[in-house]
Amino acid sequence: MTAPVLSLHEVSKSYPLADGAFHALRDVRFDVHEGEMVALMGPSGSGKSTLMNVLGLLDRPSDGRYVLRGRDVAELSESERADVRNAEIGFVFQAFHLLPRFSLLENVEVPMVYAGVPGPERRARAMHLLERVGLADKATSLPSRISGGQKQRAAVARALAMEPALLLADEPTGNLDSQTGHEIMALFHDLNAEGSTLIIVTHEVDIAEQTGRQIHLLDGVVERDERGAPIVPEPVRVRLRAARSVAA
Repeated sequence: MTAPVLSLHEVSKSYPLADGAFHALRDVRFDVHEGEMVALMGPSGSGKSTLMNVLGLLDRPSDGRYVLRGRDVAELSESERADVRNAEIGFVFQAFHLLPRFSLLENVEVPMVYAGVPGPERRARAMHLLERVGLADKATSLPSRISGGQKQRAAVARALAMEPALLLADEPTGNLDSQTGHEIMALFHDLNAEGSTLIIVTHEVDIAEQTGRQIHLLDGVVERDERGAPIVPEPVRVRLRAARSVAA
């Protein structure tokens, strides 16, 4: 098996209350290996969002260790966490979070601007990523001029800008109709087939079943960690088979 991209060791997160504390996560431990596609599931209040924030270095655990690419990130300074977050983690959100006054090309460039990537290289890489998600013809469009599915594809391109070790997708199909949602999942399958590691937060069983592993949270505890062959919709299977044939 490949080396873990991330490891959680007895990670807990609690918040102080007037009469005690609220325990959002309790002794969570699991590894995610390179090339895995994982669904993170659970009812409202189960700790999914808290865990996603910890994984994305948006919040710190109260206890335990979080190791990302062999580096314990729990004790990094805020500036160090920001650098690691930009370089190692790509985010895809339900609400897209595209900058409304920026073109799609400029939106994809944003992580590279923060990383100090020179302009010509930045522009070329952003254009390549838009081509990769099928949006090369929309590069100069504003987010308000494109569909929800195209916005999510642009968000995926932006998430890939720094070639991250991990893609975190928070309810990425939640604002999309079922057909467009399946198209986004097809894109995730393509990225996973190319070696990307993905964690997808979802409450949709049919989306979770398209991954090879489902981690179920309940009251801040990992209730089940299930592995199995993903149930991939037929159109995705056909395209992946075709891609493998071309590669061969």
